[in-house]
Amino acid sequence: MRMTWNLAAAAVLVVGLVVGGGYGFPEEDLVVKLPGQPVVKFRQYAGYVDVDVKKGRSLFYYFVEAAEDSDHKPLTLWLNGGPGCSSVGGGAFTELGPFFPTGDGRGLRINSKSWNKAGVGWSYSNTSSDYTCGDTSTAMDMHIFLMEWYKKFPTFRTRDLFLTGESYAGHYIPQLAVALLDHNEHSTEFKFNIKGVAIGNPLLRLDRDVPATYEFFWSHGMISDEVGLTIMNDCDFDDYAFASPHNVSQSCNNAISEANQIVGDYINNYDVIVDVCYPSIVEQELRLKKMATKISLGIDVCMSYERRFYFNLPEVQKALHANRTNLPYSWSMCSGVLNYNETDGNINILPLLKRIIQNHIRVWIFSGDQDSVVPLLGSRTLARELAHDMQFEITVPYGAWFHKGQVGGWATEYGNMLTFATVRGAAHMVPYAQPSRALHLFSSFPKATSRFFGFNNNDEINGKRYAHFGVE
Repeated sequence: MRMTWNLAAAAVLVVGLVVGGGYGFPEEDLVVKLPGQPVVKFRQYAGYVDVDVKKGRSLFYYFVEAAEDSDHKPLTLWLNGGPGCSSVGGGAFTELGPFFPTGDGRGLRINSKSWNKAGVGWSYSNTSSDYTCGDTSTAMDMHIFLMEWYKKFPTFRTRDLFLTGESYAGHYIPQLAVALLDHNEHSTEFKFNIKGVAIGNPLLRLDRDVPATYEFFWSHGMISDEVGLTIMNDCDFDDYAFASPHNVSQSCNNAISEANQIVGDYINNYDVIVDVCYPSIVEQELRLKKMATKISLGIDVCMSYERRFYFNLPEVQKALHANRTNLPYSWSMCSGVLNYNETDGNINILPLLKRIIQNHIRVWIFSGDQDSVVPLLGSRTLARELAHDMQFEITVPYGAWFHKGQVGGWATEYGNMLTFATVRGAAHMVPYAQPSRALHLFSSFPKATSRFFGFNNNDEINGKRYAHFGVE
């Protein structure tokens, strides 16, 4: 049995957010102003870091200072998933960066919930064999990238470092954290000051994450009882693996195919409650300079098309110091040239998270509850299994957290070191679907690593006391 998974958004590039300012930054990487950009007070930098000069392999980055008190804020690295998509296009200009594209795809608007308040698209190699890669090479490149990036921005060498991401970054971020821990163990000089790891809707272990998709379909009324029960009873996911044939019953295969067809034809699997965008209409309107924005539940569901239009404007690429080698293809969110090792998706990430926690680094796993691709059902189970393996007690019972007087989601904590949290009404890309709740959650994360974190029971709503995350 083969199932096709498209873990949304992007490979190995960085968006540095919630960060500080400083002196000695590379002036050649300073982004003076992006086309159509509103006036802002913080600085932006973008450019390349060479990770293998001999092979001509370079990684593109986009870096944004904190909006306030930039000289004292920690550094946050954000990676999207994929593999083979863009952290700059996904995280920076769709989810948590300072700007979103306008509806006509020719300018930018302020993201009021940008994470600087609390890339892949142009990366390249001159060696064709470098496009055949996997988790190991990604972690190695990101380690080198950070070392070289610190040379560009030396004042950040002593800052706290938070590693964050979503989707297939459930592989990238833990593997990078372990690579940095290995560096720290062997280095007699510079050591990475890692304070926390936070991963959203992360791929962690296939035998839990894959069946959770079909349990989600069934529990949300997206497939029938007959199809759902057939999958649950006839399909054995214990030995499930990417890029590997399986000896399963024909009834299982038929049920899987029927479920995928029923669901996939009508909705966005990454956010099952929002409407879909009609790309042919939107692309025509963008070419005609019309406002093409389509809104569903407060979300611009056509932002991906507006973003692609904007990033392919020559003046935008020039302002970002991007595409310095004049790549012979248009910018797109996900790469068609990357040959990523499919079997790496089979890696069980829990042992890596265990090692990270054993090094006194807090781990947060958060899940948008409207995502059917990597649903909370699997992530919550895996967080509990990891806590059980580490013999952690429940330090905060499962309960609601609040933001602006409403339930933001539910959360629990194990051993004061491992937190699992849901974000109510959020999609696979949590900051895109619920920007205010995502910012609130993220703002709590750095504070949680410096002291005991639990819930703050001082909130009173309609005469009743509720728990909420400790940052408002």
